[in-house]
Amino acid sequence: MTHIATEDVYTGPAVPGLDLVAQGKVRDIYAIGEDRLLLVTTDRVSAFDVILDRGIPGKGRTLTAISRHWFDTTGDRFPNHVISDGADIVAGLPDEWPTLLAGRTMLVARAEVIPFEMVVRGYLAGSGWREYQETQSVCGVALPEGLVESSRLPEAILTPTTKSDVHDEPISFEEVLAAEPAAAEIRDCALGLFKAAGDVLAPKGVYLADTKFEFGRLPGSDEAILVDEILTPDSSRFWPVDKYEPGKPQESMDKEYLRQWLMESGFRGEGEAPPLPDSVVEGTAERYQRILEIVTGPVS
Repeated sequence: MTHIATEDVYTGPAVPGLDLVAQGKVRDIYAIGEDRLLLVTTDRVSAFDVILDRGIPGKGRTLTAISRHWFDTTGDRFPNHVISDGADIVAGLPDEWPTLLAGRTMLVARAEVIPFEMVVRGYLAGSGWREYQETQSVCGVALPEGLVESSRLPEAILTPTTKSDVHDEPISFEEVLAAEPAAAEIRDCALGLFKAAGDVLAPKGVYLADTKFEFGRLPGSDEAILVDEILTPDSSRFWPVDKYEPGKPQESMDKEYLRQWLMESGFRGEGEAPPLPDSVVEGTAERYQRILEIVTGPVS
């Protein structure tokens, strides 16, 4: 069981004495020698590819704990880049840094990232539902007639996107297949892990509606491995089983709660995002904490 304290917020800055090689919307990445990276998950939160004005308390530690759980419990079937939690590196940092970074880090193998995100959808929601109403398909994947919002799909579908620092764009699997030798391998891994996680979560009272996976390969290797994060509230939609009702939007247990507030406030990625009120910050933190408890066990 894992409990994350939510009173602190860490959004940066860079850690002194470490070599910052990349900074994403949420993660800061440091080189540890030639072949390892230290991933630091901050409490920054983004929506519509925009970093918002406030962090979410406890978010970085929550995402790290959830990802580590899935990496650890599925690694025998779905290889990944995790080496350790990086605690030995953090312990050697000066001043308050060990406390600030505790629980936020993963030491991983340095991999060449495959420039596609494998989005897997088991239910019809979000942009998929909007597209289905116009074309009866999602990202080029034809679907049966008569589906409604939040319908469970006959089988999970893969709807890849490009991987970009600005805006990810939908791409067909055929285009991925033409550009990436490991396309079939990462497709099978994404669909297999989606099913495995869904089978674990449903008896715990949660439907995994959709998620995305990222892959890379180690230097000199043709094998694709999972990288970044997996099956977190930042990268997935989670719905409560006992409140599931097709034909309407579902209660959110993930970042969709925050995105919905932004859309209701008139923000969809253009212009300046509105400041997040305390209620939305707290509501988001509570949802993330709840998923952590469901995934790793009840908090004592």
